[in-house]
Amino acid sequence: MAGDGEFHRDQNYLATRITADGRDGWPVEPGRYRLVIARACPWANRAAIVRRLMGLEGVLSLGIAGPIHDDRSWSFHLDPGGKDPVLGIELLREAFFQRDPGYSRGITVPALVDVPTGQVVTNDFARITLDLGQEWAAHQRDGAPDLYPENLRDEIDDVAEKVFQDVNDGVYKCGFARTQEAYDTAYQRLWARLDWLEERLGRRRYLVGDTITEADVRLFTTLARFDAVYHGHFKCNRQKLTELPALWAYARDLFQTPGFGDTIDFAQIKAHYYVVHHAINPTGIVPRGPDPRGWLTPHAREDLGGRPFGDGTPPGPPPESERVPPPAGSSWTTSRA
Repeated sequence: MAGDGEFHRDQNYLATRITADGRDGWPVEPGRYRLVIARACPWANRAAIVRRLMGLEGVLSLGIAGPIHDDRSWSFHLDPGGKDPVLGIELLREAFFQRDPGYSRGITVPALVDVPTGQVVTNDFARITLDLGQEWAAHQRDGAPDLYPENLRDEIDDVAEKVFQDVNDGVYKCGFARTQEAYDTAYQRLWARLDWLEERLGRRRYLVGDTITEADVRLFTTLARFDAVYHGHFKCNRQKLTELPALWAYARDLFQTPGFGDTIDFAQIKAHYYVVHHAINPTGIVPRGPDPRGWLTPHAREDLGGRPFGDGTPPGPPPESERVPPPAGSSWTTSRA
């Protein structure tokens, strides 16, 4: 938090990479690494989506931290015995300290952990998804889409950066602002960008080109949390997502696309934000709404054309152990996948 009351995200991540040629000392190897996420976290949600789209479930295992954490770090409180069953640790910070005993930066998800040594290799969330799409190509499923086509990379990068600054991080700048001026500035930038996106997506099915790209993955995880969390909890309340026709239809289109909605756990999302952020919600009361069934309603985005996976194909259903349970008391069905 800056002295001017603005929220500034610490982006000083472990930048080592897992690559096909192993140039950083960490070569791509099936079964060697574990992707640690939290269902609650939008940055980690991106990695979960790309792993699904690429069909890497059989070569890159998934560890899921629970939604509730304290100042020590994300924990595996939902796993039997409160420990990750592969890494054998209770707190994610143990893997960071295994890499660097003096590690003093953020303990964040997603994190790629080297299973044999128990060390975090990287927690650079933006790079992780790009590398899952490019560096892991030899182990991807048949029909895996190209989320970062070379001829569109400049435009994808440009759109993704605008979305990151004003929307992905913009909601946090609103929620964690400590002065009215800082909040007002973030709020205005957020809604100017959402208006820009509403106009852009009113005439095209996807953000860049006619297929799903990295830019769509990055925007989707914020939209999925917007009405449930950011609208009220982070005071981003000019309108709900459901009141923005193009963005709401676009978000539902992606949600109903295999690999997207089947990674979303609204219960864990709400539990994290409303329980962990004591300064914003000191009572820890978690709201009951909104009703998630609206995500399964028709969206008619097919009328805009486009091919979700380009020359590729949809991924199959998630492994049984990774399936998100339906919301309690709802008529939710697996037809969303």
